[in-house]
Amino acid sequence: MAEIGKNPENAPGPEEPWRWPEETWRALSERVRPGRGLTSPAWPDGARVAVAVSFDADNETAAFCQNATAPGPVSQGHYGSRVGLPRILGLLADFDVRASFFVPAVAALLDPRGIDAIRAAGHEVGLHGWIHERCGDLTEDEEYELAERSMKELRRLTGSAPTGMRTPWWDCTAHTLPIACRLGLMYDSSLMADDEPYELLRHGGPTGMIEIPVSWIRDDAPYFPDDPAARQMMAPRQVLEIWKDEFDGALESGGLFQLTLHPHVIGHRSRLLVLRKLLAHITTHSGVWFATHEDIARHTHHTLVRQDGTT
Repeated sequence: MAEIGKNPENAPGPEEPWRWPEETWRALSERVRPGRGLTSPAWPDGARVAVAVSFDADNETAAFCQNATAPGPVSQGHYGSRVGLPRILGLLADFDVRASFFVPAVAALLDPRGIDAIRAAGHEVGLHGWIHERCGDLTEDEEYELAERSMKELRRLTGSAPTGMRTPWWDCTAHTLPIACRLGLMYDSSLMADDEPYELLRHGGPTGMIEIPVSWIRDDAPYFPDDPAARQMMAPRQVLEIWKDEFDGALESGGLFQLTLHPHVIGHRSRLLVLRKLLAHITTHSGVWFATHEDIARHTHHTLVRQDGTT
């Protein structure tokens, strides 16, 4: 378990879960859990489905965070900023799609022109850690310090404060949610409790923080691993069919289709073709609302408040 480390609150007690007393597993389940959600979303302007495309622009930090500092793995990160990002921005422009880019601060500092290009194209920039560290390896103070430092750097580079975050590795600790609230963030996009957006609860109480849920099904990294020892088990066009089915399901239910991609992964020719074909498929349908994650979070918060008159 990644969270069982330096943080005392993360340690559940006996190592074997079958030995935990009831209060332990109940407390772990209640620590952060889903609250109110958009069970029947009503999207702006009568849209039938919301589409939120996102990119984790990890670049060199994909290697650095694993202490892979040799030129080979670092060059895979260079591909993201040098080749992947320009291709992606061009493709998004072709389809007039606004997206969300979650960027580790170190990646932004190494490629400030990339951040400028993202912002100039009207896309959102969100928090994604300092150097793509695992939050479960940090103390509470370390996690807060890195999040605060990252936020300051992105604010300086973009001219505005990020409104949301995605934790590196989708790794959340017992302290991540209160840290996000302390930083004044509106939403998180790291957890997987639903297909639709929902409010996060902490120890059973509402936080006002909106979750834009992710899923490994809708992420490019599992299908196209960086590790040369791993094996790419699926052709890109097979992945296209999965993502088309996910979108079609969201369209049928009137829900959200959220996608997580990486410039150094999806940016290769055969893989970018998948994204192009996916966007072409989506845009053949009427009533599609392409939105940033911030747009989705604002709409969700407004809708939940309107439904019950509370925050």
